[in-house]
Amino acid sequence: MTSSVSIFCLITCLLLVNSPVCHLWDCDLVKEAAQGAADMWDAYTDMREANYIGADKYFHARGNYEAAERGPGGKWAAEVISDVREAFQGSDTADSKADQEANEWGRNGGDPNKYRPDGLPDKY
Repeated sequence: MTSSVSIFCLITCLLLVNSPVCHLWDCDLVKEAAQGAADMWDAYTDMREANYIGADKYFHARGNYEAAERGPGGKWAAEVISDVREAFQGSDTADSKADQEANEWGRNGGDPNKYRPDGLPDKY
């Protein structure tokens, strides 16, 4: 688990350093991006903890929604993280396309509960 966290943080930092966000030197954008990345991580760890069949799209939408609520930096981080994740998993699959639909829904302010499966504990 620690190695997954380290890899996630490393990729996020590298993306930030090489992005227009960092070059703008706008502290708000960088802060929002870091908070958005943390929101994405929280949704990912909740998804793993819940281990609930059919909840994948809900957690995709939720992570993107919460990150985008941080502001433009959070929305940017959510898009980059989502795109990189899907690219590594194979973006030409039907599941990946459905994941990206849920990602965009949440990132654009759509209610993540659209994807919430019946029976998922209220904790999530």
